[in-house]
Amino acid sequence: MSGSHPHDAHGHSHDHADERWKHDGIRVIPGDQLDPNVPSTAGMDRKAAINFARVGAQKLWAGTVTIKPDAKTGAHHHGHLESIIYVVKGKARMRWGEKLQFTAEAGPGDFIFVPPYVPHQEINASPDEVLECVLVRSDGEAIAVNIDIEPVEKPETVLWVDPVHRDPSEGKP
Repeated sequence: MSGSHPHDAHGHSHDHADERWKHDGIRVIPGDQLDPNVPSTAGMDRKAAINFARVGAQKLWAGTVTIKPDAKTGAHHHGHLESIIYVVKGKARMRWGEKLQFTAEAGPGDFIFVPPYVPHQEINASPDEVLECVLVRSDGEAIAVNIDIEPVEKPETVLWVDPVHRDPSEGKP
């Protein structure tokens, strides 16, 4: 059986499989060919890389988000979708809640999880550096529901505290 493939004995053709995977396999979307025609929120520049229209993705949407220095988006949510934001460059400040009363910050290498229906706002916390992020959503559709919220004056900072990541104020006199 030197060099033969197990499927050869069953009469399967490699040519058919090769052609199928050639067009239904891996897709590379060049960074300079992202689609700017996606639902957006004032203050940000969203572009789609992966969605149904571009690659046939059924369960994911992925793209980029850019926010100019010292700029912020309007309040919005993404319906039933879960979102993940990965900060590539800059400093992201997130505000969320019914009155955008909570806030947290993330820097390069950090991930941000946004659950379904959570009212939120993305802010570029840097006065002079562009905020660049990669965005992934749990469905092939791009939903952005802009909402009118009167934000609180001073939001409460929320730290990520779990059994591994302790509140830095604990243990201090």
